[in-house]
Amino acid sequence: MSKFKRFLVFLAVIGCALFFLWPTIRWYFMIPENEKALAMGSREQIREYALDFAAQDIRELKKLAVEKADEALADEYDFMVGAAKKANKEYGRKQPASWTAKTVLLSFENEKAALDAAEGYYRGKIMGVKDIRSDSIQLGLDLSGGMSVVIQANLDSVKERMGRELSDADREDSMNRALEILKSRIDTFGLTEPVIRRMGEDQIYVEIPGAADPERIKSIIMGKGRLAFHIVDADATNAVQAFLAQNPTAIDSAGNLLENQSIVPAGFVIRKYYERDKYGIDQFTGRYLVVDQNPGLDGNYVISAQVSSDSMTGSPTVAFKLSKEGADIFFQLTTANKGKQMAILLDDKVKNAATIQDAIRESGQISGLDSEEAESVSKLLRTAALPVELEVGSQQAIGASLGEDAIREGANALMWGILFVFAFMLIYYKGAGINAMIAQLLNLFLMIGILSAFNLTLTLPSVAGFVLTIGMSVDANVIIFERIKEELHLSKGRKASIAAGFNKAFWAIIDGNITTIIAALFLALLGSGPIQGFAVSLAIGNASSLFTALFVSKLIFDFGTDVFKSKSVSISWRVK
Repeated sequence: MSKFKRFLVFLAVIGCALFFLWPTIRWYFMIPENEKALAMGSREQIREYALDFAAQDIRELKKLAVEKADEALADEYDFMVGAAKKANKEYGRKQPASWTAKTVLLSFENEKAALDAAEGYYRGKIMGVKDIRSDSIQLGLDLSGGMSVVIQANLDSVKERMGRELSDADREDSMNRALEILKSRIDTFGLTEPVIRRMGEDQIYVEIPGAADPERIKSIIMGKGRLAFHIVDADATNAVQAFLAQNPTAIDSAGNLLENQSIVPAGFVIRKYYERDKYGIDQFTGRYLVVDQNPGLDGNYVISAQVSSDSMTGSPTVAFKLSKEGADIFFQLTTANKGKQMAILLDDKVKNAATIQDAIRESGQISGLDSEEAESVSKLLRTAALPVELEVGSQQAIGASLGEDAIREGANALMWGILFVFAFMLIYYKGAGINAMIAQLLNLFLMIGILSAFNLTLTLPSVAGFVLTIGMSVDANVIIFERIKEELHLSKGRKASIAAGFNKAFWAIIDGNITTIIAALFLALLGSGPIQGFAVSLAIGNASSLFTALFVSKLIFDFGTDVFKSKSVSISWRVK
């Protein structure tokens, strides 16, 4: 490969590393602390922030429209000017000559539209920061503080429910579904990238970096998430909707009518219909359904659910499968209620409702959904009802101050390790030591870039792995430099000595690093916790050091030979 092509490869690798590292750089060094705090909050907190600031901005614009009607709007309201321009364009209106508070407000159909535009700006801003955080390198529990929970799965409860001994496939499916459910539930905290993994046959380890409320986390983990299918009474539903349209205060928060209770038949109850809003939070739609008090089918009978397409129309549908016992129950239910609506309830909240077209036995499908609704219902069916009872075995909290101390000590160890390695290389190998320094700095940059690319979590053992890698990876430069010195002792020129030195050192370096990577991979696969973090960082460091030692170092030497026209090599006090 020519030097120019090698230089292009070098630039491409550095560019890729910078691309993946950019979210980390933005999160830790460019985003203000107040925006970080908002992005790390729950979705409810983000919604409250967006609504409060949007309302505040609209009140201020209304005030300015009265007091300073002819003054140009300040730059801080540029986002509202952009939204106003878009609104005028949609309605085919001419843009005003100047943008004042008054012209901005008049561009919207009403105050609600202006409020929605402002809220959308703040929502997009913070959710965008939240996305940046999720793409950046996350700090593990030992660096950021937080809590860890060991959860014990009661597989005997599954055996009792199924009425038979569990096979290995049953156990595996129960644990995998429990993992998926926990990931979905813990995301409601607004705590991104929790570590959730299996421990042994019947335990789950949950690690949540950052500040967390132990009681709240425990309540989410232990929540039953009861999913059930209920038959809807359409006539009673219409009657209730008509009554409440005239008497909106005649129902309490639990869904009980305070007047005219006779319109709800005996054995039926009123339930609220919820949908996810733009923040991913369940919101009451204002609709009520009257459903059978007793569920026709419990969600625990659902084995699997996935989004598919209708063979005739191509529209999204949700295909689900039931266990044998559940299939028999569902067949009787759907046969007796063909043509009626059936609602899917999660913890007594109506999440979806569909008309029963035909009798359904072991599998069926829910149609009449758009793609987003189909994904939501599919996930709901898969993860709402826990397939196994969970119990908190142990939990441990680590303060943020301990994490700050660990970060400081880890950074100091890395810095001093690099400085001493660099000092040794400069003293012993003179000018060639600068080559090794550049290679090691690039090695560290690539290691962090790879961590960010795979969205891995940085822990204290990972930092230890990086420190060790800095010392080990410079060994490749030592081998190369010693081979170059041997060639120089044979009175060869710079170019020939460098080429021969790299060629003779190549397989020794490959063998040494590959064996280390193999050992690290086995540690990563078979180990857990701190051992796994150390092994992963060690493997990443050795892999990137191969590139910097064999590719980048050679490119630097060739650059000195061809560009600076160097005739000698500054590599030893004994070689002139």
